[in-house]
Amino acid sequence: MAKQQRAYPAECNCLAVRQAARYITQFYDQYLVTAAGLRTTQYGIIAKLKRQGPMSINALAAQLVMDRTTLGRNVRPLERDGLIVIEADPADRRSRVLRLTRAGETRFKLGHKAWAEAQKQFESAYGSKQASELRRRLRAVVASDPGPADSS
Repeated sequence: MAKQQRAYPAECNCLAVRQAARYITQFYDQYLVTAAGLRTTQYGIIAKLKRQGPMSINALAAQLVMDRTTLGRNVRPLERDGLIVIEADPADRRSRVLRLTRAGETRFKLGHKAWAEAQKQFESAYGSKQASELRRRLRAVVASDPGPADSS
């Protein structure tokens, strides 16, 4: 008979990842908020739009591994501040597309400089090789798709 393994909160993968994510987010926010008035989540949205151009809310949510409702809450201040616009998709008028404005591009440039400094400081403290390996492993976690919880 197999011995059942006991799990302890200190061994919880979810807790460890969430704590690390909050810690790193707070670190990057210090740079981004001061320099560009953006939080890390907002910078991520405008950076994705800058790199990939206009995209639907659903496509952006999928790329950011974020549910649509959470993305909506993060998009509202960006739209209010004129950094993005939400328009009808020319191919499907029922769908909405997010597009970066000129003001958004300007804010992205400010944010990018701050992000680069945060990135440099993080890698200096944590180690460039370790940071690279961390990113590789976290991307592998996202790609692993453990599937839905077993409800049996």
